[in-house]
Amino acid sequence: MIKNIGTLVTFAILILVIVIVALMFGIPRYKVWQQEMAGKAEMAKAEQNRRILVEEAKARLEAEKLNAQAEIERARGMAEAMKVENGTLNETYNQYLFIRTLEKIADKGSLPQIIYLPTKGLVPVLDLKQPIQ
Repeated sequence: MIKNIGTLVTFAILILVIVIVALMFGIPRYKVWQQEMAGKAEMAKAEQNRRILVEEAKARLEAEKLNAQAEIERARGMAEAMKVENGTLNETYNQYLFIRTLEKIADKGSLPQIIYLPTKGLVPVLDLKQPIQ
C-alpha cells in the first residue's frame, strides 16, 4: 500500500513538474500571440477608419460637383431670363422676386427685419441683423 502511495506521489510530482515546465514555455508564447492578435485587430480598425475617411471624401467631392452643376444651371437660367426680359425689369417683377426671397427666408425659420427703401429700380434692402420675434 505504501509502495502504491509513493508511486502515486512520484507520479503527481512528475505531472506537476511537467505542468510547470509547460507553463514556463507556454505563457511567454501566449503573451506574444496575444500581442500579435491585438496588433492585427488595431491594424484592421485603422484600415477600416481610413476607408471610411476616403468614402466620406468621395461623397463630399461628389456633392461639390453636383453643387457646381446646379450653380451652372442656375446661371444659365438667369442668362436666359435676362434674354427673355431683354434687360428691362419692371416693378411687378421686382415685387415677385422680393416675395419669393421672403418665402425662401421664411422656410428657414425666421423672417428678418425688412427695411424698404424705394429707389429708381424699386429694389428693397434687407437688414438681416435683427430677426422678427
